[in-house]
Amino acid sequence: METNMTAQQSLELIQRMIGEAKRSFHRMSFYFLLWGVVLILATFAQFLLAQFSFAHAWIAWPVACTIGGLLSGIRGAREGARQGADSIMDRVMLWLWLSFNITLVVVIICAMLTDHHPGPWVTVLTGLPTFATGMITRFKPLMLGGVLFWVIGVCSFFTTGATGALLFVLAMVFGYLVPGYLLKRQEDGLRTA
Repeated sequence: METNMTAQQSLELIQRMIGEAKRSFHRMSFYFLLWGVVLILATFAQFLLAQFSFAHAWIAWPVACTIGGLLSGIRGAREGARQGADSIMDRVMLWLWLSFNITLVVVIICAMLTDHHPGPWVTVLTGLPTFATGMITRFKPLMLGGVLFWVIGVCSFFTTGATGALLFVLAMVFGYLVPGYLLKRQEDGLRTA
């Protein structure tokens, strides 16, 4: 089946696809803001529990990640029902971040089983999908956030305790929260336009 499109129709199709990709991209702000807050709270909770000599201070992480996962899943299901068909951008992002999460779980389990602190590994790994998302969407704050995760992750291998926790919070603030906030502003601007 062959379609003959005029130059104007081709241009309109391309502009529609770009608009769809931008709308799809800007819906991600919720996830960066959510996970930035959830992971910062988990870091503080673990630190506080450790200060009170709670033997299982690490429990803050699975609790926080379960809550974050549930909230993400609920939001994703609602968006999927409202949007209908997925765009190619939606599928690329879904598989990128799903692959990251599977890899993250494997790395955390292996680190724990071999008596290694998973924090630096988690931070370095987080740079990959963050940077890739920034590159795919051409959003510089996420590109910089990914680079920041890599740099802070490497630094975290040489720190312990409160310094490592502080570095992770710094990575979350500038790698997730700031880009998430900037995405949210653009998303709100698209809604009013």
